[in-house]
Amino acid sequence: MNRLKLKAVLGSHPHVQAVKSGALCSDLFDLDFIEYTPTNTAFKRMVREQAFDVCEMAIVTYLMAKAHGKPLVMLPATMMGRFQHSYALYSPAHGTLVPSDLEGKRVGVRSFTTTTGAWIRGILANDCGVDLDKIKWVTFEDPHVAEYVDSTERAPQDKKILQMLLDGELDAVLGETSDNPRLKPLFPDPAAEAAKWYARRGVVPVNHLVVVTEQLAKSRPDVVAGVYDLLRRNKEQAGPVATPDLVPFGIEANRKPLELIIDYAFQQALIPRRYAVEELFDETTRGLN
Repeated sequence: MNRLKLKAVLGSHPHVQAVKSGALCSDLFDLDFIEYTPTNTAFKRMVREQAFDVCEMAIVTYLMAKAHGKPLVMLPATMMGRFQHSYALYSPAHGTLVPSDLEGKRVGVRSFTTTTGAWIRGILANDCGVDLDKIKWVTFEDPHVAEYVDSTERAPQDKKILQMLLDGELDAVLGETSDNPRLKPLFPDPAAEAAKWYARRGVVPVNHLVVVTEQLAKSRPDVVAGVYDLLRRNKEQAGPVATPDLVPFGIEANRKPLELIIDYAFQQALIPRRYAVEELFDETTRGLN
C-alpha cells in the first residue's frame, strides 16, 4: 500500500509530543502537522471544508457536526479535559454574584456552542437549579457549524468579553479565565466545587477529542486505526499527569463523559436528539480501546 501523507492539527499537549516531533511514527503514513493557535481556530475549517485528514475537535462541535451530516468520524482519543468550575467569572465591583443569581442576568460566552460553555451551563442547570432560558446570553463569534441558528444577542464587534465584564455590561462570563484581581470566579471555591462535582458524577469533563474525515475512515480504516495507535502509545509513554485521568482513551473510558455532554447538548437544544455513544464512531473507531 502507498504511504500516505496526512494533514493533521493537534494542540501542543504533553501526551502528543512524541507523535508531533516524529519520535513516534508509523510505517503506513506520515503526519504533516499544521499549527493553529489557539487550536480551536482550526475547528471551523475542519467542519465546513474537511480541510485536514486528522484534527483535534471540541466534542460539542463534533456532536453538532454529526447532527448536520458532516462527513467526520471521531476517535476515542481525548486531547484535552478539565474541570470547568474555574472558567466562570464575575466582577465583584458590580455586586456579589453566585451561580443561583444568574437568572435575569447578562452572561457572555465566546460562542453559545463552545464546549466549555455547554459543560458549565449543564452544571448550572443540573447541579445549581438555574433556568438557562432566563439568562440573557451575549456571544462574540459564529458557531463552527454554519447551519446552527444562533438566537443569542451578539456583542458589538469592537467589544471584548472581559472588558465588557469589567465595565458592567455583562454580569458574568463563561469559558474565560483571568488573573485580573478585579475579577473573581463565579463558583467561590472552584477546586472544591469541582472535587464535589466529580465525587457526585464520577465524570471527567472532556473538551477535545480527535476526528478524521469520513473519506479517510472509509478508504483506509487501517490508517485510522494506526493514527489512534500512535496517539495511544504516546499517551502510555507520557503516563498519567493527574488523578483522575483528564485525557481518557478508549470508548469505555470516555463513555460517561460522552453520555453526560450529549445530555447537556440535547438539553440546551444544540443537538436534535440524544445520541448513543456508539453512534459517534464508525465500524473501525467503535472497536478502539
